[in-house]
Amino acid sequence: MMRHTVRLSETGETFDVEPEESILDAATRAGVPMAHECTFGGCATCRVKLEEGSVYYEDFPMALTEEEHAQGFALACQARIKENVVVTPAGGQMELPDPAEMKATVVSAEPLTEHITHLTLQLPEDEDVTYVAGQHLHINLPGYGERTFSMTSAFAFGNMVELDVKRIPGGHFTETVLPQLKEGDELDVSIPHGNFYYRTEDWRPMLMIATGTGIAPIRAILESLLDDDDCPPVSLYWGMREASDLYLKDEIESWSDRLFEFEFVPVLSRGGDAWQGRTGYVQKAIQKDFDDLSEYAFYLCGSPEMIADTKKVLFELGADPEFVYSDSFTFGALEQQAKEGVDHVAA
Repeated sequence: MMRHTVRLSETGETFDVEPEESILDAATRAGVPMAHECTFGGCATCRVKLEEGSVYYEDFPMALTEEEHAQGFALACQARIKENVVVTPAGGQMELPDPAEMKATVVSAEPLTEHITHLTLQLPEDEDVTYVAGQHLHINLPGYGERTFSMTSAFAFGNMVELDVKRIPGGHFTETVLPQLKEGDELDVSIPHGNFYYRTEDWRPMLMIATGTGIAPIRAILESLLDDDDCPPVSLYWGMREASDLYLKDEIESWSDRLFEFEFVPVLSRGGDAWQGRTGYVQKAIQKDFDDLSEYAFYLCGSPEMIADTKKVLFELGADPEFVYSDSFTFGALEQQAKEGVDHVAA
């Protein structure tokens, strides 16, 4: 079988791809940087747009829909080629800060709900800590790999970062490490990572959709847009199980006069008799509330299943895949992690 060539349209860089080799593996081998995270098709961080040529998959990745594939989008970590291709990063790519490794000191670990902990970390004062709202950090656990969590605030005020950590049954970090953390303890972190951020160049009405602690990066993005005269209209749908899980409800509702045409719709899957709001699943609520989504930009954060189901609804309502951005929580990336339960691994 022949080898073929990939060209990155933005930089003009080219590299050869061996038969059966993924685009990302070939780029890594050639020393050509491409954005990526999970490497098994679960997060869509490596999503690219094909300008020329086509790709195929040994197993169709869960973070890509058939609709996206048909319109020329691909996941570089899983895509194989049988012809020369030209690709560009999907959704554009601003110049993001380079990640750096450092020690983080625990300031506090406070419960938000029965299953979610608010973890505050102090990063070294001599480090220039900057990140784009929506990005995440990695916590390195010796012998257990990395765990990934989105910053829940827009900026690292005083080199302080905040994370909302959901307990994962059997998870080494959330069930073993996190409960024992106390003020002054240190963690090895790498910050920042990810390409889930607000695209200012789109300037479209935004539909933001989150489940669980997927609200964290979306909260950070919205905080960065507070009192911004250039903020487009925003609709936020947040899915949780019970009313007691809506730990940011009061804060989000207080933004009604600080974001342009802001609409907040909490949706509970187990609302109970006392709940007077929306019930069911967020994607079903969107299906009921919108007839045409062709002019919107979309920011999705939650489980791969939620994101896949929501994308189907969005595309049925005319959404353009060019303006769909997602940050997926993926589980079971590696055999050891699958046994323990992986925490938030983002896009």
